[in-house]
Amino acid sequence: MATLNSLLRQLFDLLLSPFAGLPSVVPVTAISVVVGVAMLWVYKKTSNQQKIEDVKQQIFASVFEIRLFNDNLPAIFRAQGDIFRRIPRYLSLSFVPLAWMLLPMVLLIAQLQFHYGYQGLQPGQPVLLKATLKPGASLPQDAAGALDVALSAPEGLKVEAGPVWVPALREVSWRLAAERPGSYQLTLKAGSESLTKTAVSSEKNLRRSPIRVGGALLDQLLYPAEDPIPTTSPFAEVKLDYPEAEVNLLGWHTHWLIAFFVLSLVAAFALKGWMGVEL
Repeated sequence: MATLNSLLRQLFDLLLSPFAGLPSVVPVTAISVVVGVAMLWVYKKTSNQQKIEDVKQQIFASVFEIRLFNDNLPAIFRAQGDIFRRIPRYLSLSFVPLAWMLLPMVLLIAQLQFHYGYQGLQPGQPVLLKATLKPGASLPQDAAGALDVALSAPEGLKVEAGPVWVPALREVSWRLAAERPGSYQLTLKAGSESLTKTAVSSEKNLRRSPIRVGGALLDQLLYPAEDPIPTTSPFAEVKLDYPEAEVNLLGWHTHWLIAFFVLSLVAAFALKGWMGVEL
């Protein structure tokens, strides 16, 4: 999974780089249209289009029967029963294409989230970095009994305070502030173990990783923006509190994922006739 995520990161960084300086609604709209077309193609290739058309016609016939015999209660109830009986059949015919789309959509959304789901660190604005220990792990101590843990940052990103150790949460934290825009790599040291964490201060739509996690499959699936934490590290995750971002869709400020789904569905329904697809 780590290898796949690494390849996908490079691919999406390359494909999305032309849109980096544009408002996020522009790439989100372009991607939504492409995804809408791709979903239609997959749906057409993996579904039984004739059976879908037949079931839809049967449902429409029952609806027409209700309107035609609106003064005949037995006929109305019979037509309603036919509709309710055929809807599960219609949904079952859509299950196969949806199953084909599920994993690619999860991988796509996971990558896009880290390009459009967060804002960059604002210069001068404090932000917390939190590192959580694995269950049963403990922070190393030096010869004097003090915690042997430190965070170093490159020039342009300042460590203002910390470390602050909260045993009840198994969490050590620092306060940071970007001094100027840039992409940075923090280094967290705990005894002889070291761990890196990326930090980005930019107004552009660049990949930002709010959290670096371990090697569990689900964690890597949901948080693919950085390589997984090595198994030898005492830390389970390292989190940087990026502010969340919104997309301005014709004056409607919303999460990019909502805009993505709305625009993808609009594109799919607008183009289904042109592509000859029955939904």
